[in-house]
Amino acid sequence: MSRLEAKRPSLCKSEPLTSERVKATLSVLKGVVTSCYGPAALLASLPVTQPILKILTTSVQNHVSCFSDCGLFTAILCCNLVENVQGVGLTTTTAIKLNKHLLSLCTEYLKSEICGCRIPIDFGSTQLLLCLVRSLLTSKPACMLTREEVEHISTLILRAFLLTVPENAKDRIILGKSIIVPLKGQRVIDSTVLPGVLIEIPEVQVMKILPIKKSDSFKVALFCASLSGDLSETGEGTVVLSHGVSLENAVLDQLLNLGRQLVSDQVDLVMCQKVIHPSLKQFLRTHGVIAMDRVGVALMEPLSKMTGTQPIGSLNSVSPSSYGSVKDWCTAKFGFKHFFHLIPNETTVCSLLLCNRNDTAWDELKLTCQTALHALQLTIKEPYVLLGGGCTETHLAAYIRHKTRDEPESILKSDGCTQTELQLMSEAFCSALETLAGSLEHDGGEILTDRKYGHFWSVQADSPSAVNWPDLLSRCGCGLYSSQEELGWCFLRGAHHPFMPQTCLPREASGSANDLTLDCFTAKLSGLQVAVETANLILDLSYVIEDRN
Repeated sequence: MSRLEAKRPSLCKSEPLTSERVKATLSVLKGVVTSCYGPAALLASLPVTQPILKILTTSVQNHVSCFSDCGLFTAILCCNLVENVQGVGLTTTTAIKLNKHLLSLCTEYLKSEICGCRIPIDFGSTQLLLCLVRSLLTSKPACMLTREEVEHISTLILRAFLLTVPENAKDRIILGKSIIVPLKGQRVIDSTVLPGVLIEIPEVQVMKILPIKKSDSFKVALFCASLSGDLSETGEGTVVLSHGVSLENAVLDQLLNLGRQLVSDQVDLVMCQKVIHPSLKQFLRTHGVIAMDRVGVALMEPLSKMTGTQPIGSLNSVSPSSYGSVKDWCTAKFGFKHFFHLIPNETTVCSLLLCNRNDTAWDELKLTCQTALHALQLTIKEPYVLLGGGCTETHLAAYIRHKTRDEPESILKSDGCTQTELQLMSEAFCSALETLAGSLEHDGGEILTDRKYGHFWSVQADSPSAVNWPDLLSRCGCGLYSSQEELGWCFLRGAHHPFMPQTCLPREASGSANDLTLDCFTAKLSGLQVAVETANLILDLSYVIEDRN
């Protein structure tokens, strides 16, 4: 018998944020996420054991699982806030209370019509949507795309999204589905989008799919139950046996009876999530019915949505209402793979055939494409985008500084805080936003902000210091404004008098959106809320009980 160890008591620690070890681990995590280009995949792989880090990483992962984007923004801002608030010397209660008010100021401004970093989306034009997708792709260098490839994939992603939007949508829009089909080891530029579903098939099966000419659509049956004849996978219903009859033969007879019904109902295509018995396959093929098995669970929903079928989970008689239809089908070859291409009557399901040079680059590109498609879907509900490239963060910091210094009455009146406490917390909050924007500069260059719009400007690391700034600067981080305007620059982290950044974007902003860097409005707004609320939760911890077994 193995030796039994006595259960060790749990460890209870008070005031965990005062521990130098905890501060050090938070600093290390901040360094990791600041130096990377997107922590979504990274955080899931980190073996985090420290309870405070678990709270932070779990919050970020939950945000990413819901919104796909802005995980880096959320993680860095949360770390910055925790670090900055600890340095101001206020009581935890006061700090948390003021943090909540500053968050409210941010969200109210970002949702308002006067917001100077939010652009409404006109769905009559694809410019802003294309800029949003392009911004997401260029922010992920691990995809290893050239500029030409970025443009090509951006266009494909936008086309795939538009194919999922119903043509005759009225008040309520139910989006279709984009399926990403892998084709690794091929040129990125060979990627394409096709309406309908691509099902990979062996080359030998291509010859067995004979063309069928019909003037109308083709009838389809979709099975989620196994048609293999295996008794453990017969699905719902009963198998009736006579005395002395082989169980296997009885199941096969039932499968063939099902086949006869499908032929009688003039079904043209039978698809099965699992396996179809060879005898049933042969029977269907003899009667001119195409049988496709092992389509997999991932394709069941898009196939059902595209064809209008109800997946059949029984070997008993099939209701005619379970059948669906497709407009046409064909076989196709892309690279070294063969596919069965189902073409829908109405396109709300499409296949994005995605190519990249190797497995690692393809995996990163797939994740980025999924993020971009999700961001586009979120614009349907909230049709706005935020300026990217650090400009929203620096603009927001300038706005909050001005509001808390020039109009502090509303906050002080409701909370009973002093002007000094408000200014300390405002500086900590705005500094967290500016440090976050500064993390976008990976080359060691100087970071500036202008005193008109409050946007982010970056100077190359090897530039001379005593020069005329417009000679070194081209455009701001988001690309909206040019350095040729009289903007009055100052160092982002330097001391300067608070100013009110210009609100209400000019009308031509959305019209000049040929090469803007943009962020998903919904994802970033949620990331801001998650970062502040998680920071408040961590700051409010009085005790941590840790299981050591």
